[in-house]
Amino acid sequence: MSIRARDFDLLVRKFGFQTRESRDIHAWFEHDGKVVVRTKRSRTPRSRDLPFQHSIRQQMKLTEDELRQALQCTLGQSDYVELLQRKGVI
Repeated sequence: MSIRARDFDLLVRKFGFQTRESRDIHAWFEHDGKVVVRTKRSRTPRSRDLPFQHSIRQQMKLTEDELRQALQCTLGQSDYVELLQRKGVI
């Protein structure tokens, strides 16, 4: 499954990641004041596919099916936190 820059931006906002823009766009997810997930994307146009899509998905701790659900808006922030807890990340 391909991830476009706008999909990445949607997921970051939906899951409540904090971001910082520099040469790349860095995003991290905090839970109880602790950073538990980090990822980044290059500054490509929003309509283009991102390089290192597989790495982005893995850094967000999502399977392809979970990523698909998140992009189809069936996986929200509370579901994401629950998913990270089940996987032992939190």
